[in-house]
Amino acid sequence: MNGTRWSIKVFDELTNKELYDLLKLRVDVFVVEQACAYPEIDGADPTAIHLLAQNEEDELIAYGRILPPDEHGLPHVGRIVVRNDQRNQSLASELMQRAMDILLEQYGTRTSALAAQSHLEKFYARFGYARVGPDYMWDGIMHVDMERGE
Repeated sequence: MNGTRWSIKVFDELTNKELYDLLKLRVDVFVVEQACAYPEIDGADPTAIHLLAQNEEDELIAYGRILPPDEHGLPHVGRIVVRNDQRNQSLASELMQRAMDILLEQYGTRTSALAAQSHLEKFYARFGYARVGPDYMWDGIMHVDMERGE
């Protein structure tokens, strides 16, 4: 996207403003817009790689995080979010492509997992993710676990 600035940071590199902005964006979309009361601040951010997209006005317009490998050895892609007024401009696709690049750079593979909202299964399938179980309710929204092999 023209004028979009992308950055990749670990938790300790985030500025106070970036941390505030990413938490606000996640709450605005996942809690308020989707009317889903859940523990957004889940304790995982300090170990995550944070991917931020800011516009020319220094506003956060898209965000995602990658958690380190879990007990199954898979990094976890999550909190993929685009600000409401920035949707349908391919930001989510660019965000996911950049996440794939980060996985390869950090872990030597794009093999990873994610918990997708069920209605987004086809979107994540475009990046090589496949369903690995049935739909399930998580915090009031249907989800499906997906994994991407190499």
